[in-house]
Amino acid sequence: MTDKKDFDVIIVGGSYAGLSAAMALGRALRNVLIIDSGLPCNRQTPHSHNFLTQDGKTPGEISVLAKEQVLKYNTVHFRQDVATAGKKVGNGFEITTQSSRIFTAQKLLFATGIKDVMPDIKGFTACWGISVIHCPYCHGYEVRNEKTGILGNGDHAFEYAKLISNWTKDLTLFTNGKSALTGEQTKKLQVHNIPVIETGIDRFEHKNGYIEQIIFRDGTASSIKAVYSKVPFIQHCDIPEKLGCELTEQGYIKTGDFQKTTVDGVYACGDNISPMRSVSTAIATGTFAGAAINKELIEEQF
Repeated sequence: MTDKKDFDVIIVGGSYAGLSAAMALGRALRNVLIIDSGLPCNRQTPHSHNFLTQDGKTPGEISVLAKEQVLKYNTVHFRQDVATAGKKVGNGFEITTQSSRIFTAQKLLFATGIKDVMPDIKGFTACWGISVIHCPYCHGYEVRNEKTGILGNGDHAFEYAKLISNWTKDLTLFTNGKSALTGEQTKKLQVHNIPVIETGIDRFEHKNGYIEQIIFRDGTASSIKAVYSKVPFIQHCDIPEKLGCELTEQGYIKTGDFQKTTVDGVYACGDNISPMRSVSTAIATGTFAGAAINKELIEEQF
């Protein structure tokens, strides 16, 4: 917490990407404010993987240690709050929070991630990140060779099935309604012994987020260990768009060289800019953004 109101940089979002950027900026002697809601999107995920030195740690363990290390730099400040509005003021920006505090900075960095939009299937949300997963590189090893499902349809489901077949041969595609696969795609799946189930899904039965079976609307069931699913998303924070930052066709914040958005002085990093949702990628983009922001401040001040 801090009573200071004016900063070199405000970072909205204090998970891996935001903390990484804050460390780079703190080491560059910049006065930084991190504003974070305390509700990261991976809070249900039991373990984090594919991050050297931290493989198998819980997301919370990594975050606690990261925050502890970042806040050792006395020019970095942390506030648990929610940024609710932002605007351009003079040569910088103003951020208003849910607690009605107003802070200003020369530069803004959004490390706010994305918000997954869950399907209307009972039990899905409770299993998300635990046994209903999106990334085989993050979680596939833990459910390798297990009875696995894919919830999806059409071209993306076909490509997903090809990918996941690397981790298990006991694979079923659940389209949750009439299949949109082409005849050629269906035949290809048959060759690889991947059945396609079109029956509508009623619910996922689970224990503490670990799925046990899929219950269909016709009363039948399918025992399953894990389900892969790619759900739609929206930006977790709408301030960048309200400031004029452009989004890509996929809905990510558009960034060019050096993590810069289409609005001068506004940067973005982490899951809100890329489908590569991993701790290591978020940290890498955060570090790069911090260095880029510091370089721009130097160029303006020298």
